[in-house]
Amino acid sequence: MSSIYEKYGLKQVINASGRMTILGVSTPSDDVAETVRYGLSHYFEMQDLVDKTGAYIARLLEVESAVVVSCASAGLAQSVAAVIVKEDDWLRDNLHAAPLSVPHDIVMPKGHNVNYGAPVGTMVALGGGRLVEAGYSNECSPQQLAAAITPNTAALLYVKSHHCVQKSHLSVEQAAAVAHQHGVPLIVDAAAEEDLQCYYRMGADLVIYSGAKAIEGPGSGLVIGRSQQVAWVKRQSNGIGRAMKVAKEAILGLTQAIENYQLKSKTGGAEMVTHMTPFIDNLNTLPGVTARVVWDSAGRDIARAEIAFDEALTGWPTGELVQALKSGDIAIYFRGYKANEGIIEADVRSVSAAQLHTIFSRIQALLNEGGRA
Repeated sequence: MSSIYEKYGLKQVINASGRMTILGVSTPSDDVAETVRYGLSHYFEMQDLVDKTGAYIARLLEVESAVVVSCASAGLAQSVAAVIVKEDDWLRDNLHAAPLSVPHDIVMPKGHNVNYGAPVGTMVALGGGRLVEAGYSNECSPQQLAAAITPNTAALLYVKSHHCVQKSHLSVEQAAAVAHQHGVPLIVDAAAEEDLQCYYRMGADLVIYSGAKAIEGPGSGLVIGRSQQVAWVKRQSNGIGRAMKVAKEAILGLTQAIENYQLKSKTGGAEMVTHMTPFIDNLNTLPGVTARVVWDSAGRDIARAEIAFDEALTGWPTGELVQALKSGDIAIYFRGYKANEGIIEADVRSVSAAQLHTIFSRIQALLNEGGRA
């Protein structure tokens, strides 16, 4: 709907960075959008809606329980509050002010303490927790995770993300074994992950997903897990969750998106490679540019185009080139985590063939203009 861009003076965007919050994450299908519209137009008893859709999702995913929340970050904060407060009504109402005499440490591998747009520790603190790091930034074994557990530990937290250190870190299964050996729950933050069942099956007690990333639902989040722990999360709707309440249309839209997600065939990495190959071939004709296929560092079946710039030949510091691409009439966004190394990545899942050609033409034009190095 180009008139929306015109009405508010907004820039059009080509999203080659992936399903990122700063760009609105994803574009839901027509039937999800229609379900959202239906939700907007009708009234519901909200607790009934939460319970019934949660039960429906749990059946779809073959898990004990589920609840829709406003986003993955809210799911993390509410999950932390849930394992601290449990069924204590007074503490739920006074979590913001009460000195905590109950276990409230949340233990996580040091290499998982990342900033994904906001620090993980901020969400833990919002839930009343105190973050405790285990191991080292480049190493965390089951023994090192276990060594950080004390009588004040409320839960273990495992962040499954490409942002985290991958090497020399224990697996989700190993973290679950440590948690259960010590009688504490394991929370897995799997916000952008594509498998909605594996971490639960690996032994996690609570697993948190973004509703708008892999699932391609409206702005929302999903928490699945064991019945007791999910019930504690639901209780936070009268605690910190009140400030994070999820709308009726988002609940219904995400439920439909999950149903679609479980039934539809998913685009695999091999198809992404086919889609991006002409783009990579074009890039490799440019002086100082080398492009190739790379695979997701966190092990997902996602192929991306890695574009390396020889700054001595292009004349552009890569970070400035990335900024120039964002600043054009059409804002072009890449994954720029390695821009300081002269490398960017293009995630093509939300980019058409025509848009890939636009990206190539824009890079070509900037390089022809001459750089600023």
